Amino acid sequence: MNSVSSFFRLAYAALVLAPAAIAFRAKKPDAGIRLGDALKKLGPAYIKLGQMLATRPDIVGEKVATSLEHLQDRLPPFPDDQARAEIARAFGKPVEALFSSFGAALAAASIAQVHRAQTSDEPPVRVAVKILRPGVRVRFLRDLDALAFFAINAERVSPEARRLRFTALVATLADSVALELDLRMEAAAAGELYESTRGEPEFRVPHIDWTRTAESVLTSEWIDGVSVRDIAAITAGGRDPKQVAVLVMRSFLTQALRDGFFHADMHPGNLFIDAEGRLVAVDFGIMGRLDAGMRRFMAGTLAGFLQRDYRKVAELHYEFGFVPPHHPIETFAQALRAVGEPIFGRTARDVSIARLLGQLFETTRRFDMQAQPQLILLQKTMVVVEGVCRGLDPDFDIWEAARPVAEKWVHENMGPEAAFTRAGETFSALGRLAQDLPQLVKNAEGLSQMVSEGGVRLHPDTAIQIAAEQERRSRPTRIALIGVLTLIVTALLLHWHGTF
Repeated sequence: MNSVSSFFRLAYAALVLAPAAIAFRAKKPDAGIRLGDALKKLGPAYIKLGQMLATRPDIVGEKVATSLEHLQDRLPPFPDDQARAEIARAFGKPVEALFSSFGAALAAASIAQVHRAQTSDEPPVRVAVKILRPGVRVRFLRDLDALAFFAINAERVSPEARRLRFTALVATLADSVALELDLRMEAAAAGELYESTRGEPEFRVPHIDWTRTAESVLTSEWIDGVSVRDIAAITAGGRDPKQVAVLVMRSFLTQALRDGFFHADMHPGNLFIDAEGRLVAVDFGIMGRLDAGMRRFMAGTLAGFLQRDYRKVAELHYEFGFVPPHHPIETFAQALRAVGEPIFGRTARDVSIARLLGQLFETTRRFDMQAQPQLILLQKTMVVVEGVCRGLDPDFDIWEAARPVAEKWVHENMGPEAAFTRAGETFSALGRLAQDLPQLVKNAEGLSQMVSEGGVRLHPDTAIQIAAEQERRSRPTRIALIGVLTLIVTALLLHWHGTF
């Protein structure tokens, strides 16, 4: 999409959102309805923003959040005949050849909708069939191109945009959008999360039916359950909503810290409690990954705050290069104390997340901290998960919920026992190096001979791969995630709402 088209897309979005923003600022009763209608009109990328805001009544207000909840799984579905046609196109056979029964859409969101069905196997198996909305890829890429255009131009004129690294953020998150629009990749993510959590007694991932899964269709095990937003049904089923809130937070943290692979779209439309009281997650289109270093940073930061050891937290930030070294570490630790002490041990009811976010944002600016693209999905998911937990328990204490997970990870990975494990791994690596040493010497001799004969020669296939990789790295950013718009619009809404 060219820059002129992107500019007009952004201008159109601003015009559509303006009446809702004015109503929000004036605290009109229908502000949430207006905002929801505007986001639906703008398309799937903007609906993602609404899904996130719906989990934060503490920021946008209870009425607005409630008005936006339908964006999570209760949008108007597309017709059944289109759904059936897409299945037939994907598998080259009619629906009846795959399913003995195929019901109407039960849930519909910005990207896809879900139908209940039974397979044509004997005996039949109850399944959930997820189908992409017709034309959703084109609409998503159109909107995201416009946001990428905004990010690039914002960095050209705004030092603050450069500090927040808009273009780096959209480049990091671009792949997650592409993966969400290929249901085979979502199925693979579900399978990976199933394998990594299969030993968890209170967390469950549905099985994937790979024979009935394609790029635009995903079939998985049907699981009966109640939404985590339905507190009355959770209570009637014998579960304490407060304990469910703790389960949601600890499940997320366990995935992120222990496995480095976590569900990054944990809004209430994707979380259920089954008949056995287990937390069931669905919709694995957006997943996050953390390497070992980022897991150590996250766990160490959580543990440091829990111990109120702000110097330790500050040292981690400097170790990872998140704070420029010209700032005194003592001053940064003092700033962290100013953030942590007022909220430590206090319940969600007593803490203004809006003001806390404002203080954190001011701290990052004061210490010239750039945004970290590798952490953006983690931070976004944390905001959503904490919002879900607040909905289940207004007195939710995020620190106490996080404590056992963080402390266990630190003990197992940063304590004395972990040192012995790492030592063993080091000796093992040295052993492998010794085994490979003769081949390394031979390779070095061959390389030396090639250089002496006039240069290093590459196999044609290798040269093609290098050229393709270089082209991939150098092409302009085409896809952005709604995270950019989320940061901008949420900041504006908070400012207009008078919370700062």
